[in-house]
Parts: sequence; C-alpha cells; structure tokens
Amino acid sequence: MLIVLFIISLLLLLVIPNLGKQQQTIQKKGCTALQKMVQSSVEAYRLDNEQLPESLSVLKEQDYITTYKCNNKVELLYDKANGTVSIP
Repeated sequence: MLIVLFIISLLLLLVIPNLGKQQQTIQKKGCTALQKMVQSSVEAYRLDNEQLPESLSVLKEQDYITTYKCNNKVELLYDKANGTVSIP
C-alpha cells in the first residue's frame, strides 16, 4: 500500500508543474489569436468606412469585436498611424 502511494505521489510531482506551463502557453496562444482577430476587424472597419478606427473601443462600440483584452487582462495596443494591433 505504501508503494502505491509513493508511486502516485511521484506521478503527481511530474504532472503538476507541467500544468502550470501549459496554462501559460494557452494564455499566450489565446492572446495571439485575439490580436489577429482584432487586426482583421480593423481591416474590415477600414473597408466599410474608408478610414481606420480612432481606437479599439470604436470597434467594440460598433460590434466589430466583443473585447480587446486578453484573458489575463492585458489590453491590446493599437497604433492608429498604421492601423496595427499588437500585444504589449
């Protein structure tokens, strides 16, 4: 019985640190996907209105996007001069 508990403990020690790394990877990939989606929405706005939006909040107000914040509460950056969206 003691050997079984020891083996289970070893397996948990191997699995739990890996879960933290996976969570960081998921956050990063999710934020990158959001950045690409918002960039596409900037282009859609430009095609519809023949000008770039003043800010990302304009896109949200006009229902081009639902959010411009990643799951970790990081706000995407928008450069109106060239219409690019980036992750800080």
